Amino acid sequence: MPAVPLVLLAGMNCTPDLWTGCGLDDALTPAVDADALDAQVDRLLRDLPRTFVIGGLSLGAIVAMAVTVRAPERVLGLCVTATNAKAPTPAQRVGWAGWLDRLSAGETPADLQSGILPALLSERVRATRPDLVERTLRMAEQTPDAVLAAQLHLQATRVDLLPGLCAVHVPSLVIAGREDALCPPGFHDEIARALAGSRREQLDAGHLVPLERPVEFGALVRDWRAGVDAETLGPRSSAGRAGAS
Repeated sequence: MPAVPLVLLAGMNCTPDLWTGCGLDDALTPAVDADALDAQVDRLLRDLPRTFVIGGLSLGAIVAMAVTVRAPERVLGLCVTATNAKAPTPAQRVGWAGWLDRLSAGETPADLQSGILPALLSERVRATRPDLVERTLRMAEQTPDAVLAAQLHLQATRVDLLPGLCAVHVPSLVIAGREDALCPPGFHDEIARALAGSRREQLDAGHLVPLERPVEFGALVRDWRAGVDAETLGPRSSAGRAGAS
């Protein structure tokens, strides 16, 4: 088992099932359920191990980037997927407020998720993989209304993380979905440029990259993580990772 703990944060209206099939079963998967970005970062830094590598998708990746910017001495590696490091746009704020209104009016997280399936899954997957469509909706069914509401409030507290990422010097992996309609590949180019020495990868997938390409995604993360272990532990990593904690 890799010595450095791996933390994975799922995206909005998603659950840890997002990572199923990726071969990352030892990961810690804390909830993203605070109603402000700073509060979420505070909670994670309180609850997580002393040092760790952290990754996430979409909102989860935004939180992972914020954790890294806030406490770079605790983060040994950063992996972000299908995400956006920039501050929210006015249109996004209107959209999140609309979802809050719809939740208050009685719609469920699954109702809301079903309306944005074309933005979450590639056309190919929607046409040929009903099992992945079902998993996408089931994640929303398993997300309590209060958690989605908190995530929507958190979204509205986001800031531009790109300047802070320029000061981050940890091994970084940036993975884009070639067909991602929410966070297109160009967003990941910006993040990769901000993170010195980052590794930039792209998979044929929509927004929910690990769901659509679990084998390829998992292989990328495991390879990157092995490099973080080797860099962090030095000779110990090739000797059974002696002293692992």
